[in-house]
Amino acid sequence: MRYAEETPPVFTLTAGPVDAYPEVLQTMGRTVLYDYDPAFQAFYESVALKAQKAMDTPEPPLILQGEPVLGLEAAAASLIAKDDVVLNLASGVYGKGFGYWAARYAKRVEEIEVAYDDCIDPETVRTYLKDHPEIAVVSVCHHDTPSGTLNDIDAIGAIVADAEALMIVDAVSSFGGMPGGPGSCKAGIYVSGPNKCMGCPPGLTLAAVSEAAWAKIDANPDAPTASILAMKDWRYAWKRTNPFPFTPSVAEINGLDAALDRYLREGPEAVWARHALTAAACRAGILALGLKLWPAREEIASATCTAVKMPDGVDAGPVIAEARARYGVMLSAGRGVTAGKLIRIGHMGPTAQPIYALAAVAAVGGAMTALGHDVDLAAGMAAVTARIDADG
Repeated sequence: MRYAEETPPVFTLTAGPVDAYPEVLQTMGRTVLYDYDPAFQAFYESVALKAQKAMDTPEPPLILQGEPVLGLEAAAASLIAKDDVVLNLASGVYGKGFGYWAARYAKRVEEIEVAYDDCIDPETVRTYLKDHPEIAVVSVCHHDTPSGTLNDIDAIGAIVADAEALMIVDAVSSFGGMPGGPGSCKAGIYVSGPNKCMGCPPGLTLAAVSEAAWAKIDANPDAPTASILAMKDWRYAWKRTNPFPFTPSVAEINGLDAALDRYLREGPEAVWARHALTAAACRAGILALGLKLWPAREEIASATCTAVKMPDGVDAGPVIAEARARYGVMLSAGRGVTAGKLIRIGHMGPTAQPIYALAAVAAVGGAMTALGHDVDLAAGMAAVTARIDADG
């Protein structure tokens, strides 16, 4: 059979948006309360405190009312002053992209850029900061999703802290799926959202801000207020006694509550292990098909997204289309300079279950076979199940 484009896929195994957990969707259907109803104000405070526990932060993270691109731009606008020099670490499309936001606010943006199948060497950052003591802010993407690669934010964060600079971390597609939270990486501002590994629809940002970062934001005369980008306006909005800067997304807060309950009930380490096993099984299957991973080394491959390099002369677009039409499996394409060169298989939230690796490898291998490309489908499927079984 063939699945028409207007027919929803059987499986959405993308790098985001991802499928939402059933309890999240159910909870989003609850009554939408008036934001100044005392019941909602008390509920919002309880959700913020759950988010604090999940992110392991000294105070509740900001819950900004927009998907995490809002949080990333707000971090640039709030933290970076017009006299600041910023070091942007670009190991992929999203890491590179933050530099454009930084350039709107900074005196100057320096950059360390590596090939988009590689990661940033922390020692290169150490050397750069020693040679450029004027750098006030460093920005880095933890998981650069268009490449499926990881940067060692804990090692980089320790170096940035030693240099007495502040670090902005894009953890949009890593938080909730692997270790590396705002505390362990000493982040000044750590931006994520519940729409990836937490299994919510896109609509909210979670942003953890350190005391040092708040001090810099308060001292920045250009930090926005009375704006969608104003982080400082939301700092104490979590308290039931305080007003909201503007109307919060009530249904999205309901869904976030369910997602946090699930995450805390399962336990972060168990959630991370589930993501890691799914990714490991998927990588084993892809390699056994006879294909290659996009990351230059498997140890820098993400636990939340497997990026599959297309053979020379093969465009990823027709493979993705065939996988959807033939098997009902929706996969992600690359972005920017990686478009057409790779396929991305997401392992986030509900799809971070090892059985989905089998579906993904079958869809990729079957689609490539149907399009006349030589892969070993049987070996790929066997490798997935062997890796799952090896986990016991």
